[in-house]
Amino acid sequence: MELTNEKDRQKQMILSQNLWKVMYRISWPAVVAMVLYGLNTVFDAIFVGGFVGKTALAGVTIAYPLSQITLGVGSLIGVGAGSALSIALGANDKNIQKRILGNVNYLSVIVTIVYVIVALLFAKTLVKAMGGTGDILEIGSTYFRITVIGSLFWIYGLAGNMIVRAEGKMKSAAIIMGIGLVVNIIANYFLIVVMGMGVEGAAWGTNLGMFVYTVSGLFYFSKGKASFEAHPFKFFRDRKIVKDIISMGMPSLIMTVMSLVQAIVVFNALSRYGTTYDLALYGVIFRIFMLLLTPVFGLMRALQPVIGINYGAKSNERVIRSFKIFAVASTLLILPFWLIVMLIPESVMGLMLVDTVFDTASLLYFRVHMALLPILPIIFMMMTFYPAINKSKPAALIGVARQLIFYVPVMLILPGMFGIQWVYYGIFLIDVVITLWVFILIKKEFAILRKKEKSEFAVGTGVIKLKSEKA
Repeated sequence: MELTNEKDRQKQMILSQNLWKVMYRISWPAVVAMVLYGLNTVFDAIFVGGFVGKTALAGVTIAYPLSQITLGVGSLIGVGAGSALSIALGANDKNIQKRILGNVNYLSVIVTIVYVIVALLFAKTLVKAMGGTGDILEIGSTYFRITVIGSLFWIYGLAGNMIVRAEGKMKSAAIIMGIGLVVNIIANYFLIVVMGMGVEGAAWGTNLGMFVYTVSGLFYFSKGKASFEAHPFKFFRDRKIVKDIISMGMPSLIMTVMSLVQAIVVFNALSRYGTTYDLALYGVIFRIFMLLLTPVFGLMRALQPVIGINYGAKSNERVIRSFKIFAVASTLLILPFWLIVMLIPESVMGLMLVDTVFDTASLLYFRVHMALLPILPIIFMMMTFYPAINKSKPAALIGVARQLIFYVPVMLILPGMFGIQWVYYGIFLIDVVITLWVFILIKKEFAILRKKEKSEFAVGTGVIKLKSEKA
């Protein structure tokens, strides 16, 4: 009863309180969690670039998108299981609640076994497909193989953390993620700097961080801290639950695959027309770019229940205001940091590319890549907005089109014709087109929502009037 009352209070808060207050109360733990995750990737690059060298950083940069496949699989299981759990909590379905973790365990082990076999057999081929050659190919293959060994912890750790978030316990999820991050940083320093293990140390340090991340999640569930009957060490295989998990989590995996497609065409363009330095430089720029976006990812996760609950209550005008407030808040949140990196890019990039004198072209590439960052939140909010109003196709269409229709031809043609700078100019132009496309779609959707709310209001008013006349 207490849990139900708490959920009702949160629901009423979302439906009736000031939306800026709603945004703050729901968002900040999710933002903290995502920033911690973003810092994880930056610290890896700092240690590799600072203590091993540019070639090593280029190798890690090439292999990094491949290592993210495990996180895509973890999201497939975690998002799907989290969605299934939320529905079960709302419906008070105790059977699904107590069997959800057992099915997550089953899926995690089966998927990991298949992934490990395939990834280890084709590790060098996959890194080569990313554009790796020579020393970069060898370094990237080594890094990737070691991360594959620890893939169970990558997959299960993320899936478990997403289940904690699905309970609404963003603080607990952030603490669990933070513990893993701290261990990762300490392990990387010890293995790379003290032990001199180089890129291998970076990979093993990340695996160790993910191991602790997973153990922290298991401790949370085993100590009865969850809001449902959790069985973290049992294995179940319920066909319906497994099917629901895969169905609801599939969009997250598709987005990861599309990001990998983007990385393949970009890295191949850099490898074909650039140098080792160009690969390392892009890796640094991309990591900084993604770190600045991590608060937006946190706000994305928080926006979903706000949109969904208000849409379910037919408060369409409030749905529209929620989207606008979260988009504006995202821009305001990243704007100060964006201004800093735009003013002093050499200082920021120098954390990872130590003792490097950045030429005018490198600084220009950085600024071109970062130029549209303050207006990009509208794209990411859209990716949450459409599924939350039960219209996932527009979000999926843009997600797929951005990579297959735009990135592939642009990266295959323009850098070869006009030089390496068109990797960055091409990314800029693609984001301009996608942002305009999203703006037009959202504007049309807002008009549909407003028209629908007015129509429903008119119908409701007519029914009340008719009842009054009969009385």
